[in-house]
Amino acid sequence: MKIGNSPLPEQIQTVARRYDRELSGAAFDLPPEVEEMPIFREWTSGQLTSRIAAPFWELARPRRGQRCLDIGCGVSFLIYPWREWEALFYGQEISEIAQKALISRGPQLNSKLFKSCQLAPAHQLEYEANFFDLVVATGVSCYYAPDYWETVMAQVKRVLKPEGVFVFDVIDPDQPSAENWAILETYLGAEVQLEPLETWPRLIKSSGARIVSQKDYDPFHLYKVKW
Repeated sequence: MKIGNSPLPEQIQTVARRYDRELSGAAFDLPPEVEEMPIFREWTSGQLTSRIAAPFWELARPRRGQRCLDIGCGVSFLIYPWREWEALFYGQEISEIAQKALISRGPQLNSKLFKSCQLAPAHQLEYEANFFDLVVATGVSCYYAPDYWETVMAQVKRVLKPEGVFVFDVIDPDQPSAENWAILETYLGAEVQLEPLETWPRLIKSSGARIVSQKDYDPFHLYKVKW
């Protein structure tokens, strides 16, 4: 995937449109064979998102006063226990609807912990070096080729403090839900990249990072890495 000079390359725009449509309540016209899939019924009932969301805090729980960046945050500040963690939240999103919702409601929920939500893709982290204690990116890498994720990791390394950690998930093609979820996402408008799981440890090592811990979910695999 070429990043080029555009702030929002074609694939990033495609993913943004897919989530803007869902968050705006727009109808999706899917073929009957997709609507008959159990995973589609989970999606329409609202159960799918919570089932497949990888709980990053099981590998790196945000601590009081830490600066934390959530890339592809969606509305996580409104639904995850950031107030309980008492960590400072910085969000980054490509869905304009999600970003506007957070900017509107985040300060009302807790103006001390909610710091910002930028409308920008994962490879454009407009923050000073060594700023964050923790960077999180769940449900993001699955839409992009590994070479794009190398660029993202280089930016994450720059904005993390020397002892900071990066927690992100990747889709595991061998998990039971992976293929059906990829089919559903394609029909919802955003193609999923089914990369072999062994791709990611090589990429992590080539970035200069090491795997601190990892955990399997379905359909995602969660990594905690450190430079």
